[in-house]
Amino acid sequence: MTDVLRRGRGSLAFSFLVQGVAFALLVTRIPAIQDRYGVSDALLPAFLAAVPILAGVGSVTTERLVKRVRPSLLLRWSQPVVLLALLGVGAGERMVELGVALAAFGLAVGVLDASMNMLGVSLQRSYGRSIMLSFHAAYSLGGIVGASLAWVGAHWQLALWVSYLPVVLVLLPAVLVGSRWYADHRGGAAAGEAEKPTGEGQVLVFKWLLPLCLVMTVAYIGDSTVSNWSAKYLQDVLGSSEQMATVPYNVYMVTTLLGRAIGDLGVRRFGAVAVVRGGALVAAGGFAVVAAAPGAWVGMLGFTLLGLGLCVLVPQTFAAAGRLFPGASDAAVARLNVFNYVGFLIGSPLVGALGDLWSYRGAMLVPMVLVLVTLLYARSFEAQPDRYGGGHERPRTADVGRGSNGL
Repeated sequence: MTDVLRRGRGSLAFSFLVQGVAFALLVTRIPAIQDRYGVSDALLPAFLAAVPILAGVGSVTTERLVKRVRPSLLLRWSQPVVLLALLGVGAGERMVELGVALAAFGLAVGVLDASMNMLGVSLQRSYGRSIMLSFHAAYSLGGIVGASLAWVGAHWQLALWVSYLPVVLVLLPAVLVGSRWYADHRGGAAAGEAEKPTGEGQVLVFKWLLPLCLVMTVAYIGDSTVSNWSAKYLQDVLGSSEQMATVPYNVYMVTTLLGRAIGDLGVRRFGAVAVVRGGALVAAGGFAVVAAAPGAWVGMLGFTLLGLGLCVLVPQTFAAAGRLFPGASDAAVARLNVFNYVGFLIGSPLVGALGDLWSYRGAMLVPMVLVLVTLLYARSFEAQPDRYGGGHERPRTADVGRGSNGL
């Protein structure tokens, strides 16, 4: 294992962590942002929906850009934009300034998410074993840190820019320095060493990617259900106190971190298909417990199971796209990343509408059923026969697994 790969893995993990911090600082301070700019309850959903929509645009744009620009360069410059846009959200005064800052944040996040996962997929291939979950574990850790910093800011009633400025001042130079060690494709070549961009030599057949797109959408429907409705569900349906209602999401984030921290070991021992099936079953069981919970403590047990189950699906979906299209992994990851935002856009409104029309207990059964659909597509997480641009078939799964770059 070369020093280039080790440094590349460490610097990429740090980028995932920083993105977790930035995103948590934004979403956990939405009430404060709404108060600062006077955004009405009726207008707030439009602002919130704009971020994932623009992130999807950024991800699609990344698919085009990586034909000419290496993913490491896109990541190197998109992450500072995300941090500066976060500071812009906290420092602005007029609603138009909020709109510009959120637009920049959304577009840059799309480029950032896509390029980070492109590098993660290529590093996993170079390592020859599962490491993708460790990157997403770093993201979960960053989310916990960001949420904790947001709590401090809210507790001390700090202005948004006062909360955000120290974080940006620390993280911005750190990511710029760390970006020197990003490792790109073909055996972990250091960023900028190779001349030819990747993503050439294989045709991306979107219909083969569709099962993974569906799993990605379902995973984020489940994730957005927890992030947007766990507090309300515990308080309004299960009768918890307001203070206790804040606990499920923190528990969910901690169990997500723990599950991802050990998930790579499970993939190496049992294989990606078994881990994905197990995660889907645990997540479905978590939704069932939440729906049937007689009280708050049992409800929190359900959200704990959700964290352990859902945490493996997204990283393994990106990794599976890289295995399915090894000659066009950048394009596959960028296309797949769009469905991250599709799930986010669907999940919260879906549960809210069903809760109002039917019941919130019943609404929790819908993401449960959707998560179980993952079981039908679990075989997609193995390397499947596909064709390169020249029409040659890939080796069988067993042969790929035995190769020096096999996963």
